[in-house]
Amino acid sequence: MKPRHKRLVAVVVGVVALAVSAALVLNAFRSNLVFFFSPSQIAAKEAPIDKTFRLGGMVEKGSLKRAADGLTVSFVVTDTAKTVAVRYKGILPDLFKEGKGVVAQGRLDADGTFRAETVLAKHDENYMAPEAAEAIAKAQKGELPHK
Repeated sequence: MKPRHKRLVAVVVGVVALAVSAALVLNAFRSNLVFFFSPSQIAAKEAPIDKTFRLGGMVEKGSLKRAADGLTVSFVVTDTAKTVAVRYKGILPDLFKEGKGVVAQGRLDADGTFRAETVLAKHDENYMAPEAAEAIAKAQKGELPHK
């Protein structure tokens, strides 16, 4: 082979290797992406049934119930327009309270119950996840979720 052909082969191999590595990185990024949905969006059937996503809103007052095992809890998350029942098995954050903001990550069951794997509570009086605050503001204004 001539030196010119060797260089061309090296460039083609380099471009193919770069394309394969970029495809692998993008695929890994896409599979680890977690979306946020409000209770109104879940009620409008915008949330996936079989994929992990985040649910945010306020813990409805009087909705927190603890099971006899001491670890399983159920509560309702609301954006003041719609509600979603949540079940979680684990230790809740110290700042978790009824009437306060919460973001839960998990999956939606076919019966409409959200099975949380992680529950995050707000960290001070003024903070709420931006997505949750926006969803609550839209629900209070009566804006319908986008399809």
